[in-house]
Amino acid sequence: MLDIKLVRENPEIIEQDLNKRGAVDKIGELHELIIKDKERRHIIQKVEDLKCKRNKITKIIADKKKKNLEVSREMKEMKDIPDEIKELDKRLDKLNSECKNMLMRLPNILHDSVPIGKDDNDNIEVKRWGLVPEFRFKPKNHLEILQGLNLIDSERAAKISGHGFFYMKNELVLLDHAIQRFAIDFLMKKGFLLVQPPYMMNRKPYEGVTDLAAFQDVLYKIEGEDLYMIATSEHPMAAMHMDEVFEKKELPLKFMGISPCFRKEVGAHGKYTKGLFRMHHFNKIEQFVFCLPDQSWQFHEEIQCNSEELYKALEIPYRVVNVCTGDIGDIAAKKYDIESWMADGHYREIGSNSNCTDYQARRLNIKWRDVEGKAPEGFVHTLNNTALATSRAMVAIIENGQQEDGSIKIPKALWPYTGFKEISRR
Repeated sequence: MLDIKLVRENPEIIEQDLNKRGAVDKIGELHELIIKDKERRHIIQKVEDLKCKRNKITKIIADKKKKNLEVSREMKEMKDIPDEIKELDKRLDKLNSECKNMLMRLPNILHDSVPIGKDDNDNIEVKRWGLVPEFRFKPKNHLEILQGLNLIDSERAAKISGHGFFYMKNELVLLDHAIQRFAIDFLMKKGFLLVQPPYMMNRKPYEGVTDLAAFQDVLYKIEGEDLYMIATSEHPMAAMHMDEVFEKKELPLKFMGISPCFRKEVGAHGKYTKGLFRMHHFNKIEQFVFCLPDQSWQFHEEIQCNSEELYKALEIPYRVVNVCTGDIGDIAAKKYDIESWMADGHYREIGSNSNCTDYQARRLNIKWRDVEGKAPEGFVHTLNNTALATSRAMVAIIENGQQEDGSIKIPKALWPYTGFKEISRR
């Protein structure tokens, strides 16, 4: 959520940012917010004036009564004030709600280094790492390979759960768990605190984390309950310190979340959806950081390096892109995507890294202060990064490590965790 002072004092900054994002439809909402906020502040002042007037008249009445003087004029003047205040308060409640909703729908202010563009085709490549394999045979996609090894069953999963779910078997299950443990051990050495969060969240904290209206095609809602299945451990980790104040000495705070992730992916039409790449349920290790405002850009690069080290250790060829204004989403001020090379010759997203500055913290009311007992200095900054989403990591490992006989070479870094160096036909 943006600072309302920015809306009042520098709306041109927000309007320029909306134009960059291609979100011109929200410019009208911005102007409506400015008008409603002005009316809201006018009513607040009017209520204060009426309360002040009521107090003055009350004192006059009390003084006159002590002197046995007539107070009928003052009583008549007082009569309508409570009703006026009541009506103004009703209007104020409505305006407060409307202003907050409109403010929460405005996206974060983008960093100057975010490239201008309409969609993912306009993302700017920052770097590449690794040599793509030169197959001496026609490579298969990971689903074909897994079916050939009898490690996955999509038909029976579809029978009981629908499209986007799988039975995973034997070595594939072990590979999933190996990737998780590998990422945990790596990040613990980097000073991250391991967190397994609740897998469901109430509406209020979820609205603090992200725009629920924008996420409605992603989240699973529990029928008859004020609960949503989490789409990523980033969300409950961000909300973990809702309505709290950090002492400066406590920051930065670095979490790694381990959790299953649940996503409807209703809006995934036209995207690559084959096999494990886009699932309704998958496992993920997430980096999440709370820090001081002047630390967040440093941490954005640091957690990016962490992810890249993981992919290098897993021998996954990848490229990094700076996500453009039309593809970035509302929460982030800047975002990197890491895309892994796949056997069909395309790079596809395997993880992302976002600096959300104070946008999430303002929605969740998470602040920091310099000295205990003093007033907060401001809002903390939050960052999130996909350390490893096991489903997409497995896609990359399987497709890049496939052999002509249908077997799969396992990266050396995972051997201590899997207990095997390759997966082959039994």
